[in-house]
Amino acid sequence: MLEKIFGPCRDYSVFVLRIFIGIVFLTYGWLKLSDLKWFAGFLEQAGVPLPGIMAPMVAAIEFFGGLAILLGTGTRLAALLLTGVMAVAMVTVTLPKGFAGGYDLNLALLGGLLALLLAGPGKPAVGGDL
Repeated sequence: MLEKIFGPCRDYSVFVLRIFIGIVFLTYGWLKLSDLKWFAGFLEQAGVPLPGIMAPMVAAIEFFGGLAILLGTGTRLAALLLTGVMAVAMVTVTLPKGFAGGYDLNLALLGGLLALLLAGPGKPAVGGDL
């Protein structure tokens, strides 16, 4: 019964994933871009090397990667770059905190990014995909 109801919408499942993943990264990227000094200090406290370089780089990848995913343009490239950011964030910051309140969100976002990396942008999308 559910297949009959939702089956025709299958092509839009990746679109729904893109919207939510894109909004999360776009928002977190904007928050970091709007206060790079704070974010660099946070990275320094976490022991990330070269925080003055890493802060704007990570913030830009999150913001523009989130925008690309949201629009469906360059989805695979954005997902690949963001997967790297999430993996480093997990290892350096959230893994020592444990699952709940630690790396739970990173793990969920990684799952969504890997799905987008494998599936591409789906429908609808702006332009082609890399």
